[in-house]
Amino acid sequence: MEPREEFDVVTGSFGYTGKYVTRRLLAAGRTVKTLTSRPQSESPFGTAVQAEPFCFDQPARLTETLRGARTVYNTYWVRFCHGQTTFETAVDNTRTLMRCAREAGVQRFVHVSITNASADSPLPYFQGKGILEEAIKQSGLSYAIIRPAVVFGPEDILINNIAWLLRTLPIFGIPGSGEYRLQPILVDDLADIMVGAGASHTNAIIDAVGPDVFTFEEMVRLIRDQIGGRAHILHMPPGLALLIARVVGRVVGDVMLTKEELDGLMSSLLISDHPATGTVRLGEWLVDHAAGLGSSYSSELRRHYSVSLTH
Repeated sequence: MEPREEFDVVTGSFGYTGKYVTRRLLAAGRTVKTLTSRPQSESPFGTAVQAEPFCFDQPARLTETLRGARTVYNTYWVRFCHGQTTFETAVDNTRTLMRCAREAGVQRFVHVSITNASADSPLPYFQGKGILEEAIKQSGLSYAIIRPAVVFGPEDILINNIAWLLRTLPIFGIPGSGEYRLQPILVDDLADIMVGAGASHTNAIIDAVGPDVFTFEEMVRLIRDQIGGRAHILHMPPGLALLIARVVGRVVGDVMLTKEELDGLMSSLLISDHPATGTVRLGEWLVDHAAGLGSSYSSELRRHYSVSLTH
């Protein structure tokens, strides 16, 4: 029997981060297979990437899909609970993916987590990511855990929708003091870090953060100035800001912001104590992309549901 051709697996090659990882792997001459909730979706890679369903409920099938893979790049996760999609199911599904990867003989598992993930966190998003970090360490797989903060780029949702609000509304509400900090990284930098970690053999935890640390208010003002937005920036109680986000969310048919996300943001969890690993500054990127940024609203629900989310 002829040996199978070695390949890599990317969860969510048709999504956001996964697409950038896939581009780099293909450019390096790697064969790529993707696990996706949308195997019939139009692929940005044509026939270059074979699409297979996640099939978390069929572990034997998932194991065979992974058999022969050198590296799994895992971006699978959920941003918030929606219908039957919960953080608990995302944790269980990722455990299944890890178990199947080990049984299939996968050599390397690169997993996207988040800065300051902790199994003890009171915030479900950070708690779930922390639980999975511990599971990966105990999985027996060679691993790299990549911990991005805020990811920005042409298809991102957060930065784009902040710009959309600054273009559309007369007032932009800053929850609380606005002094809580975040450290955004360009999606290209994140993908480079992930692919580099996939080529290594050393277990590692890497914070994927850009060179600049902003307060939330500094970042909002930077975006407004670059895009020429006219919204007045006002401070308001977090509860009121969340209420306004929910009202706007209903108007656009989306979940714009959850309380857990606001709590995480205001807790300054989206920064790192380690040196920057990204190189591109948000301000520099805005100079080239300001014209189109926020020209339309990016809906999380329309982009992902009723399908699984990726980071």
